[in-house]
Amino acid sequence: MIQQIETVAVYVKDQQKSKHFWTEKVGFVVHRDEPMGPEGNWLEVGPENAATRLVLYPQSMMPNWENLKPSIVFSCHDIHAFYEEMKGKGVKFLDEPKKMAWGTFVQFEDLDGNRFILKG
Repeated sequence: MIQQIETVAVYVKDQQKSKHFWTEKVGFVVHRDEPMGPEGNWLEVGPENAATRLVLYPQSMMPNWENLKPSIVFSCHDIHAFYEEMKGKGVKFLDEPKKMAWGTFVQFEDLDGNRFILKG
């Protein structure tokens, strides 16, 4: 039986700029940053105590990266407060938080146009 999601790859143009986005604007920490070769590192980021992490994978090392878009939902306790915090740091949101039967959500983009859902 699968017990958890370990990592999810997000294909990025510039690992260092993406690392800055996820750590400085979203508030994640770096869990792993090890050389994989001349084109990039194995770079894992995520919430400090979370088991699941994002791998910021270099597009240059994945020939078909443009066909491999992530679909990731992040949960939080107070979506409205976190939305305002992230927005204040320059994170691009596609809309305002919307309330649905299953919860409140809003979509945001990273520096490479990858879209993510924040759910409260």
